Amino acid sequence: MNLKAPWLNGYGNVSHTLDYPDTTLSEQVLGIAAKKGDKTALVFMGRNISYSHMAKMIEKTAKAFAAAGVAKGDFVTLCMPNVPQTVYAFYALNMLGAVASMIHPLSAEGEILYYLQQTGSKVIVTLDQFVPKVLEVHREYALDKIIVADIADELSAVKGAAYRLISGRKNPKPAYNSTVVKWSDFLDSGSKYDGIYKSGMHKDDTAVILFSGGTTGVSKGIELSSFNFNALAYQTAEMSQCDVENCSMLAAMPMFHGFGLGVCVHTLLAIGGTSILVPRFNVEEYAKLIKKCRPNFIAGVPTLFEAIANSSYLDGVKLDCLRGVFSGGDSLAPDLKKKIDAFLESHGADVRVREGYGTTECVTASCLTPYLNEKEGSIGLPFPDTYYKICELGTTAEVEYGQLGEICISGPTVMKGYLNHEEETANTLETHEDGMLWLRTGDLGYMDNDGFVYFKQRIKRMIITSGYNVYPSQIESIFNAHEAVLLSCVIGVPDPRKIQKVKAYVILADGYEPTEELKEKLFEYCRRHIAKYAMPYDIEFRESLPKTKVGKIAYGELEKEAIEKEKEMVEA
Repeated sequence: MNLKAPWLNGYGNVSHTLDYPDTTLSEQVLGIAAKKGDKTALVFMGRNISYSHMAKMIEKTAKAFAAAGVAKGDFVTLCMPNVPQTVYAFYALNMLGAVASMIHPLSAEGEILYYLQQTGSKVIVTLDQFVPKVLEVHREYALDKIIVADIADELSAVKGAAYRLISGRKNPKPAYNSTVVKWSDFLDSGSKYDGIYKSGMHKDDTAVILFSGGTTGVSKGIELSSFNFNALAYQTAEMSQCDVENCSMLAAMPMFHGFGLGVCVHTLLAIGGTSILVPRFNVEEYAKLIKKCRPNFIAGVPTLFEAIANSSYLDGVKLDCLRGVFSGGDSLAPDLKKKIDAFLESHGADVRVREGYGTTECVTASCLTPYLNEKEGSIGLPFPDTYYKICELGTTAEVEYGQLGEICISGPTVMKGYLNHEEETANTLETHEDGMLWLRTGDLGYMDNDGFVYFKQRIKRMIITSGYNVYPSQIESIFNAHEAVLLSCVIGVPDPRKIQKVKAYVILADGYEPTEELKEKLFEYCRRHIAKYAMPYDIEFRESLPKTKVGKIAYGELEKEAIEKEKEMVEA
């Protein structure tokens, strides 16, 4: 097998290949916990949580899940932000041999229902503030257990009391019963459990489901193994060029996202570092955490860094604590990179932002700008043991350096497949003539002679807004299900803050008039079925939509038109 790997010459001190642990997710983290003891594993809203306490809570949570009837192979949905209970539940399920299905807590009711149906999950863990919509879903989908966590449970006594006083008005407590169970009562039930709760899960078994779009733009559950995550942790630590074991990282990227779960949390815990959990991103609070905790690593999407650079909250603050600043989730514009680098330099940091690239089908990042070796516009070099090649669209033929084609990836973090979607898996994972299994990313790019990779655009139709993937076909399906809508088309419109924002074009069914009242009804309908981050900012009524020669909606024409309209508004 003669694979081309020109990037190895630019690796510097990074090892070309690594030895990966023969462990599951939970075994890896609990093994580290046994060695680290009182060292801080997690920081949450001013509270330090040691490795030994975290390990104790993971085991306690595993027993509680077992007592609730969760067994090896079951799917359990975690509809949670970055709070300690999410960490405990994630590793506890792995200990049981169950599969953690990670979903966005701001998902609309229809989306939650879809995710539950895809996995067949009968148990869901969520925060008290999200219970009302989970209960609405429960009307259509029978859940055995709705486990309700409370942020105050993980705070100090004083902070917890203050938090309950404030949040109690906003988040009225649900009526607890045999199905809707308070987290503390859930844990108590586990203390009485004396059965078997350690499954003997294999490192290659499906351990995690993360939802993404696949190559057709329809949301699918991506099956990832413990080995995928542990390999990512070792690769990320190696590429960081730092002693991760003695470092801390701000975990602002959410745990339902591969970036947040794989890099910001698991990499730190699998190596022995400290993860600083950020339940919700807010520029001011984020800046306060940087000042107080002085993390060594920060990671995020370009909009996060732009928000920080544009704010005054870090004025005069020394950032010499930083050893790594990583950007992913979307393309980092050269001008924005220069702005962030200048911001870091002016605040005393001796690092520059390092852009990466990845897909959820590889957990997250699989390519990163090397330490002190960058090329403008490049997303960097492949991770150790990871191969990139650029293929002609629709073929397995590798193109020449500098020529555009589809980015294909092979390596230890490549997914097992799409849950319940064999055809889509077969279209995405393909064994090439070299005998290796390759992931077709659906992204267009090229590689130069030095092995630096350049991302150009997405082949698949997808909108990126504030770092989240939005799939137009899904939103169109929601619009088209409304009685007043005959046909719809959803596009992404460039936005300086969000990268893109969502716009919908609608042709009304017979008997409906394009009034402001109807538009508001459609917005209200959307709010019930579409997550906040994916909500259209505008709904435009049309009598017809442009078509291609083969009769498909020419959404590219609508995109150009919307861009021109935005420009005219700005100039006016």
